[in-house]
Amino acid sequence: MPTLRSPTISPKRIKVDSYLANIPMFKQLDADEIGRIAKGATEIDAPRASVLFRRGDLCLGFHIVVFGQVKILLQSPQGGERVIELMGPGHSFGEAVMFLEKPYMVTAETISDSKLLHIARETVFAEIDRDPPFARRMLAGLSFRLHHLIADIEMLTMRSGVQRVIGYLLSDISPDDDASKTQITLPAQKNIIASHLNLTQEHFSRILHDLIAGGLIEVDGRTIHIKNREKLRVFGG
Repeated sequence: MPTLRSPTISPKRIKVDSYLANIPMFKQLDADEIGRIAKGATEIDAPRASVLFRRGDLCLGFHIVVFGQVKILLQSPQGGERVIELMGPGHSFGEAVMFLEKPYMVTAETISDSKLLHIARETVFAEIDRDPPFARRMLAGLSFRLHHLIADIEMLTMRSGVQRVIGYLLSDISPDDDASKTQITLPAQKNIIASHLNLTQEHFSRILHDLIAGGLIEVDGRTIHIKNREKLRVFGG
């Protein structure tokens, strides 16, 4: 297990205003509004295995991933963990708990060297008071996340392990995509993906080997080459 680290305030600044202006929830704000939110943002450098917060910590705002990756997880008293979500560049998390003004119920840990922005709760609340439509945009983002989580619960409870893995491999490929799009890169180590799919690492590996033996995929480290997209889609029911 890697040594857990603590995130630090970033000594190297980014153009926060410009970055926030390209985040969906902020795109319709004018320069003054973006400027106010930027003043309430703190840049955080978080090396791999940094714990951003733990279950029970007080939520003082929400995070946006600038680069890197973060796993949101539940931990058992025995030390086991279950990965709930993987957050990459542009993703935000912590908004719901921020509005509830309650402690976190999950833990957030980086799985690669990352930079994040932390937007202070008071800054968000003040902007909502100034601009009620901003609250609607945040609610739309939270609603999308809820819809995504319900879809994840359905996948984990109603589908077999094989169906979960195939669904995950195809999740970034739309039926409308060009047929030549047959390669994906897993965003994290296989044990983390397995935990996210509620599988043991051994079960996840066996499923990949079965798909390889069936001539459906080839695996090269984290890179998955899909040899026949339609056959993969219907494999295992």
